[in-house]
Amino acid sequence: MRVLHTADWHIGRSLYGRQRYEEFQAFLDWLVTVIGEYRIDLLLVAGDIFDTTAPSHRAQELYYRFLCRVAASSCRHVVIVAGNHDSPSFLNAPRELLKALSVHVVGRAGPPEEELLVLEDPEGSPELLVCAVPYLRDRDLRIAEAGEQVEEKERKLLEGLRSHYDAVTELALETRASLGSAVPLIATGHLFAAGGTTIDGDGVRDLYVGTLAQVPAGIFSSSLSYVALGHLHVPQTVGGRERCRYSGSPLPMGFGEATQQKSLCLVTFPGAGEDPATREDQNLSPPVPSIPVPSIPVPSVELIPVPVFQRLARLQGDWPALEEGIRTLAAENQSVWLEVVYEGNSGAGDLRRRLEELAEGTALEVLRVKNARLAVSGLERADDEEEPGDLDPQEVFLRCLALHDVPRDRHSELLRTYREALTSLHEADHQAE
Repeated sequence: MRVLHTADWHIGRSLYGRQRYEEFQAFLDWLVTVIGEYRIDLLLVAGDIFDTTAPSHRAQELYYRFLCRVAASSCRHVVIVAGNHDSPSFLNAPRELLKALSVHVVGRAGPPEEELLVLEDPEGSPELLVCAVPYLRDRDLRIAEAGEQVEEKERKLLEGLRSHYDAVTELALETRASLGSAVPLIATGHLFAAGGTTIDGDGVRDLYVGTLAQVPAGIFSSSLSYVALGHLHVPQTVGGRERCRYSGSPLPMGFGEATQQKSLCLVTFPGAGEDPATREDQNLSPPVPSIPVPSIPVPSVELIPVPVFQRLARLQGDWPALEEGIRTLAAENQSVWLEVVYEGNSGAGDLRRRLEELAEGTALEVLRVKNARLAVSGLERADDEEEPGDLDPQEVFLRCLALHDVPRDRHSELLRTYREALTSLHEADHQAE
């Protein structure tokens, strides 16, 4: 059985005012081709399908047309769980209708029986169990109490995460024991695993009030054949575990990811009579002792590289270096979106105009310009044409602190409080749905 693990599509996301629908369309077209070429049985999407809780009509069209195409392919199942960018109610709204296409959607946390999916083969026999755990919001994990310290919040969050995964995993093990066969067991998650790698400007939000709540790999039972994670955009394993990993985002979310090779995870389970690989269960919690555990099918994992649908590039240096870089890229005659960081010593008040003149008539488009020479109390700022949309909320807040001469030794504490306020606003938006 072949499972394709992907996540963090962020359909509808723009880049410094530039819409990217053509990229998303190209990716989804390519993904349909991959599903056919690799004879994928299950497509698993681990959250952040959309970039906002209210996706545009075009973003919705891309999503639903894609699902219809997959339903008409040889792929037997699609499992989609919500991420922190997704609206649980929006994803869940067509859930019953999508079931008719063998598309299973879990938009919000629920009791274990609502998150456990038993997927069947063409003959109607169970072939895979999925603990389809979506992004778990603060209110799903703990009861807030007045006067709580940050450390107490963090402890309750991690305890809540562990309890949630324990409950759904225990039900899955009971179900598998009742089947009397070693059906593979997969779990999903949309969370920040301890030690995870991020990149500046990738748009990965803090998940919980007052903390990153970085989750240790030990919350995942060793009874799981594979753990498919979403949220971090860099493809990576968790704690070096090949069978617990992030697929990463299929498109670069910012210029910091311009040179990163994006990929999907192809998870292949051995057929009947094949020898499974050696189990690797260090750093994972043991199976629930009260549940008999059959031998666990261990899959192989292969990365499928994602093509570049729109090239991004970052150029930095003084004016001669920028001139040379633009001419070199222009000679390649490829469409490239540019971020330019000027690091020269001379003034460059008309920097953007000069860059656009240099790129005129080429396939290059300058999306962002930063002048490292200009500083506000030691903080970088871009040229005079910088738009508010070019900045993330944290950068705006830091600039405000600098503008009002707030001592730097207070920045860390104030930034943490500001993050709490932002996260609370995101939580309030979801509660209002």
